[in-house]
Amino acid sequence: MFPLPPRMSRRTAFVGGVAALVVAGLLAWWLVPLGEKTPSGSLKFSTGVTSGVYQRYGDLLKEDLAKDLPNVSIGLLTSEGSQENISRVATGKADFTIATADAVAKYQRDNGPGADRLRGCARLYDDYVQLIVAKDSDIKSARDLRGKRVGVGQEGSGVRLIADRLLAAAGLHPTKDVTAVSAGIDTMPGRLESGDLDAFFWSGGLPTASVQQLSERFDIRLVPLDDALVDRLHQTARVATRYYRSAVMPADAYKKAQDGTAVPTVAVANLLVTTDRIDPELTEGFTRTVIKSRDRIGKKVHPAQLVDLRTAIYTDPLRLHEGALRYYQSVKP
Repeated sequence: MFPLPPRMSRRTAFVGGVAALVVAGLLAWWLVPLGEKTPSGSLKFSTGVTSGVYQRYGDLLKEDLAKDLPNVSIGLLTSEGSQENISRVATGKADFTIATADAVAKYQRDNGPGADRLRGCARLYDDYVQLIVAKDSDIKSARDLRGKRVGVGQEGSGVRLIADRLLAAAGLHPTKDVTAVSAGIDTMPGRLESGDLDAFFWSGGLPTASVQQLSERFDIRLVPLDDALVDRLHQTARVATRYYRSAVMPADAYKKAQDGTAVPTVAVANLLVTTDRIDPELTEGFTRTVIKSRDRIGKKVHPAQLVDLRTAIYTDPLRLHEGALRYYQSVKP
């Protein structure tokens, strides 16, 4: 043991050591505010069909979440779409998901299991309904689908929900007046190209890669869904239809399919959804990453560019999760 310096007693050394520990403790408290913790554990994020926008978005978001939440293990679950996604999260089979506002409203209206526990994290981007036919098709409007083979999305998808409602608005029974084919965006483009379908509905961000790729190898056309049809849509279903609005697909959404012409259609908002079961710190971190990653993800999944901090907080029909609210309050100017 080294001898103590002159005039320093053992008591003085002890007191000095205690003081140093106190200072170190205060410094640690300042650097890591009391009550905060680093989220850890595992979560499941329910996305969509393998070639859809939800799945591509989920793949890219997972990369950013891994950087921002390094102690959280993230698993992606493919799904049929919005309706299945909502059911999974509400019943605890998944922790976060993306779903359209109309699908959320329907689940609430139907009093689905766990509906009262659903919470919103962010309004993301709008889905645009796309009714796609071969360019030389005689189908000029939704009413012309009578007697045709129509891809209407999978049973658990948001596409199925809006396709059935649009058919009804056009005066058609969704199963009696058309041959409704249950299929997803992973197979419908190929089935139209091969002649197995006469038309198909899709609801997604613009442009959707599968539709873009189809337009580059096969001549297609987008059928207008005009304001009159949207008005009838609002009259034929219940509360969930208020989440639909008239919109226009820009002329350059699918350049080869539109011939420089904008196409009227229907749009509905996508929401990032969780439940009140999820820890506020985890939800705050998840929401932060979603907003922060917008530009990087948007370079590969164009709709992600439309995520806007100014409107993200509006998650109607869902209450905002406590953790998401914390995030928005932290970035409020």
